[in-house]
Formats: sequence, structure tokens, C-alpha cells
Amino acid sequence: MSERPYAGGPFNGLTPNVIKLGIVSFFADVSSEMIYPLTPIFLTTVLGAPMAIVGIIEGVAEATASIMKTVSGRMSDKIGRRKPFVFVGYSLSAIAKPLIALAGGWALVLIARFADRFGKGLRTSSRDALIADSVDAKMRGRAFGWHRAFDTMGAVIGPLLAILCIKFVGDLRLVFLWALVPGIIGAFVVLFVKERRNVNGGGSVTFKLSSLSMPFRRYLVAWSVFSVANSSDIFLILKAKQVGYSTALVIAVYAFYNLTYALASPYLGHLSDKMERKNLLVLGLIVFAAVYIGFALAAHSWQLWVLFGIYGLYMAATDGVSKALAIDLVAVKVRATAIGVLGTFSGVAALVASTVAGVLWNVVGSWAAFVYGAVGAIVGSLMLLRIPKVVKSSY
Repeated sequence: MSERPYAGGPFNGLTPNVIKLGIVSFFADVSSEMIYPLTPIFLTTVLGAPMAIVGIIEGVAEATASIMKTVSGRMSDKIGRRKPFVFVGYSLSAIAKPLIALAGGWALVLIARFADRFGKGLRTSSRDALIADSVDAKMRGRAFGWHRAFDTMGAVIGPLLAILCIKFVGDLRLVFLWALVPGIIGAFVVLFVKERRNVNGGGSVTFKLSSLSMPFRRYLVAWSVFSVANSSDIFLILKAKQVGYSTALVIAVYAFYNLTYALASPYLGHLSDKMERKNLLVLGLIVFAAVYIGFALAAHSWQLWVLFGIYGLYMAATDGVSKALAIDLVAVKVRATAIGVLGTFSGVAALVASTVAGVLWNVVGSWAAFVYGAVGAIVGSLMLLRIPKVVKSSY
């Protein structure tokens, strides 16, 4: 990139692009998290939609995002551009959210959620590839760590803003309308991101998994095995309710988890630049397994504060780092494709994981859903150990 990295301070080694994209994600996540916990409440209490419809809407939304990550990533690599996908994706998601405020029935909410997640799928692979394009390979983990910190701080502030809006405004529809503001700010900041033209573009839009490196394919299998057991965080929230948390306390402990995640992400991302990245991922999955066993056994409210805090450390050690490792394992010309494939496989696997966890919760008990997740994490960590060592500076 033509930009020079910052010298000294907390952003040492990072470029303005990385920080700008972090700011973009911060505002986008404030917008998303303002409405995410309110959407199912709006559907069921205001529009009278049954829980089955809520499940269908969220399933369609997340499946759309997962599939689009591979499609958009491949297109980005094909034309050698990142920024157009990022800008259109964030803009589409921002505009889609206020549509919910206009809904007289669940059908418009389905359209809005589809458009929102379509935008997410359109932007994510290109944005992550742009982060990798914008920073030296030796600072890759640090860059993704800082980006996750910005993003997750939005997840801390968004729900708190939603609570304030409900308290002082009271009308859920107005909250959905206000969510447009941070979303538009985030999309606007994308315009100030710099990009090289023709970033090794070329080749066919279609591709085969066999065209990606063998180490990446091993990584994809290992991470997918873990993802098949990594159910939605909604089950952690349901466990808090089961233990006796009020709705306000659930939001508070969830915000605490996101705060821990945000604060730890830059440090653990930078740590992955200094050590073999897969080893940090393995450690993260072991922490995940321990936390899930803790959730299976937890019976007192204080225990959940500890578990949610440690869960934030797991996320900080894996979310951005997992993307950085994917970048390490492929050539520059297929960066967005690789990130997209990883996102698609993980997303589809997560849908399976949540379905299995829900069945186990209802048929066996809540403890079984968490044990299932813990076992998957252990198996995934063992498979990660088989990935060959990567010399990060060579990419």
C-alpha cells in the first residue's frame, strides 16, 4: 500500500486503512446490535409472528450471509478490487435496518433481514482481504486483532444504546429507524479507505477447492469440525436465563463478555504474530471446551460472570486469528476467496451446530448441548495440530 504505518503508540505498525476499517466496523456493529436483541421481540409481540417464523427468518438471513461470503470473495479476487464490495455491503446493511420499522407483517422483516445479511456477506471477505492487503505480514495478527476490538466495542455499545432508546423513546419502531444513523456513518467512512487497483486480479469467477493450498484445506476441515459443534451464543444467554438472570442482567453480562473480547483482541492478535498462529487457535479451543463444560455444570449466577469473561478471551484468541491464519495459508490472489470459503463453511456448520444443540437441550438437557460443544472443540484442536507450520513472512 502507499500508506505508511503508524510509528509508536498502540497502533504501531498498523496503517490508517486498518484503523479506518475498524471505525467502519464499530459503527456498523453499533447499528446491528441496537436491533439484534429487539428483532425477535418485535416479531413476536408487535407483529404476532410465531417462534417458527422467527427461526426461519434468522436461518434464511444467516445462510444468505454464509453463501455470499464465498461468492463475493471470489468476485473480489477476480476483478482485483475490494473497496466497492465493502462500500456497497455496508451501505445495503445500513439501509435495510429501518425497513423493519415499516413492517406491518413478518414478510417485510424477512426481506429486511435478508438484505442486511446479503450486505454482510457481500462485504466481509473483501474487507478482511483489504485488511491483509494494507499491512505488513509480520503485523497481520495485530491488524485483525485491532479490527475485532473496534468491531466488538460496537457490540458493547449497541445493546446499551438500545436500552436507552427503549427507556426514553419506548417505541421499538423508532429504535429501528435510529439504527440507520451509525450504519450510514460506517458506510461513509469506507469512502476514505485507500485501495490499490488490480490487486493481482484475474482468473475465472468459478473455482475448485483443490485450487487452494493443501494446508488451507486441512485447516478448513479442522475448523469446520469445530464449527459443527459451535452453536449460537443464544444458548449461553438461555443458560443465563435458566440460572435466574433478569433480561437487564442478561444484557449486562453479554456486554461484559463483549468488553472482555474487545480489550483482549489486540494483545492476542499481536501475540499470534510472535508465535505459531495455529498454536494460539488450539489454546483458544481448549479454553472454549473448558468454558462449555463450565456452562454445563454452572448452577449459580456468579459463575456465569466468570464464564462469560473467559469466553471473551476465547473469542479474542480465535476470531481475528482464524482469519489471519487463513491468509497465511494461501496466495495473495485468492485471499478474499479463502476468507469467503472459510466463512461459508463455518456459517453452514454453525447452523447445523445450533440445530443439534437445540435438540439436545430439549431432549436430554441443557448440559448435553454444552458437552457436545466441548467435545467438538477438543476434536477440532487435535486436527489443527496437523496443519504444517507456516512461515508468515513469505506471504
